[in-house]
Parts: sequence; structure tokens; C-alpha cells
Amino acid sequence: MRFVEPLDRLAVRAISPRYLSQDERIQIADLRQEGMSIRAIAVEIGRAASTVSRELARNGPKDGAYRPFDAHRRSTSRRAKPRSRRLETNLALRRLVGELLGKRWSPAQIARHLGARFPHDPSMRLCHESIYQAVYEPGSTLVRPPTVPSPHHRSPLRTGREHRRAHQHHDRRRPRFEQPMLSIHQRPFAPDDRSEAGHWEGDLIVGRAQSSVIGTLVERQTRTIRLLHLPARDADTLHAAVITRMGDLPDQLVRSITWDQGTEMARHRTITADLGAPVYFCDAHAPWQRGSNENSNGLLRQYFPKGTDLSIYSAEHLRAVETEINHRPRAVLDDHTPAELFTALLASPDHSPLRR
Repeated sequence: MRFVEPLDRLAVRAISPRYLSQDERIQIADLRQEGMSIRAIAVEIGRAASTVSRELARNGPKDGAYRPFDAHRRSTSRRAKPRSRRLETNLALRRLVGELLGKRWSPAQIARHLGARFPHDPSMRLCHESIYQAVYEPGSTLVRPPTVPSPHHRSPLRTGREHRRAHQHHDRRRPRFEQPMLSIHQRPFAPDDRSEAGHWEGDLIVGRAQSSVIGTLVERQTRTIRLLHLPARDADTLHAAVITRMGDLPDQLVRSITWDQGTEMARHRTITADLGAPVYFCDAHAPWQRGSNENSNGLLRQYFPKGTDLSIYSAEHLRAVETEINHRPRAVLDDHTPAELFTALLASPDHSPLRR
């Protein structure tokens, strides 16, 4: 009778799904004993055929039956052995990488340079991830004293980080709002479709030290701007301002609002209920999905420069700015003004789409 050594703690702890588990190895042994081919076994356990073939070649005996427990122990012990990085064993490569990092080359630039400089010498080539790992290693000698051209940080990376920033999986990230959000991809019209009036885009312009804000709303078809006086930057204040400012419009001219994923819109469900208009949210870091609003915010910076305190402006002042900018002719409107076209919409009995 053959005895297999007990597994150590590394063998029984949870491992990444990329590695074969003990149960999968048992299943491979059973199916192999039944005479199934490698491809058939791979289909049965949901792995690539190359994975099964490599497992049998590396962890199976040269002769005799494949033993799953013995194979699992061998794989685990091999995985536990520390492996030296190429940068640790190849001093010439380490010296060259260190020099280029000292010149503030990025790991990606260094990896491409090594591939072009040593096309026939694999020992002198690295992928950028290997360089990142060497930099982030505690006590790394690649992290050098600050240089004269760049005295601000010791890290050779442009980010200045000396450790890897943790990332969460998309399915583990906490949603920004407790209530479900409607994505811009659920909006029933394309981003370049402006055939129907009453769809608005909104955002905030922010003052000095992020301490003061003004809300902006732009009607997509006529480019009409409406400003929101916000004494505070919170969801309740924005909710009250939106309802007050848009409450004088007929339903046909408030069909939807598209907003950035700012926490100030946390009461979007209440806004939808009060206005009867759904609130859609753009993707993160995608301001082009609110092109009209981004363009209008640029125009508004003529009146509210960056770095100024926006809390000094009253609601009356915002109305005056709003009136002036809405009476400017716009090239995109064939030199009509937003106020002119929006007034025509209000006077229309059915608020039908404008034809331009």
C-alpha cells in the first residue's frame, strides 16, 4: 500500500481559481481511469485541454496511474518555492533598468526599449509588470534618492508611489447610491439625437477649495441654460433647487435629466417622482456624454472664473447671467439664440420638436 504525505497548510488554504483544485485533480484521475481522452476530460471539468495535458505531464508519474493527492502535494510544494526574479540574477539587466528608471523612464518604455535593443537575447528582456513588482518590493534598491531634475519624490514612477494601489473587483465595489441608478445607456435615444425637446443635462461648477458650487442645467435641443443657486453641496439642497427651478415648465419640456455620478444627486429617485422625469447617469470619467453641459460650463466660466468663491453670487445674479448667456446667438443654432428657440417651444401648443 502506498502512503501519501499529509498536506501542509499552504496546500489546504484557499487558492486562486486559476490553479487546479484538489477536487478537480480527483475528477481528472477518475475520468482518466475511465479511459476518457484529455479533450473530453477538459470539457467535463471546464478547463482548457492544455491545462489537463500539462497537469498529467508535470504532476503525473512516468508510468502507472495518475494519483490526485500526490499530484496536489507536488504542485503545492512547487508553488511555495520562492523564485528569483530576473532582475535579481542578471546584474547587467538590473543595472540598465536602474539607470533608465533614474532617468524617469516608465516601466512600459523600458520594456519596449529592452525588446528593441536585445531582440535575440531573452535574458535581457522584461515585461513592464516585472519592473513594477521590483520597484514595489519592500526595500527595493531601484527606489533611489531624489535627483536634481526631480527632487519631489524618491519613487522612479511618475505617480510617485512606492507601493501598489489596491484595486477592487467591479462586482465588489460599493454602489455610489443605495438606490439603483439609471445608466445613460438605458436612455431611449442616442447621444447625438436632439430631435426631441425637454431633455436636460446637468452638473456642478465648483469654486475655490471645493467649498462652493453652482448647479447648471442645459436643454439639449435649444442649449438653454438654467442655473441653480446652491447654498450647500448636498443632495437635499440640490433636490430643492432642481424642483424649484424646473417646476414652472410643462411636462413636455422636462422629459429627462442626465447627470454626472456626483453624490449631490443621491436623491435622484425623489427628483424623478416630483418632476415625472427620469434621471440618467453618465459613465464615470466620461464628460463627453454630457457634451452640451460641458460646453455650457466652459461659457459660464467667463462669469464665474475657476478658483473664485461662488458663494458670493446671489440667486438674482445667477438669473442675470442666465438671461445674458441665453440671449447670445449660437453658431450651432444657425445664429438663433437659445432664448428665442425656447420661447418658441413654450408658445407651441404641442411643444413639438424644433426643425433646424
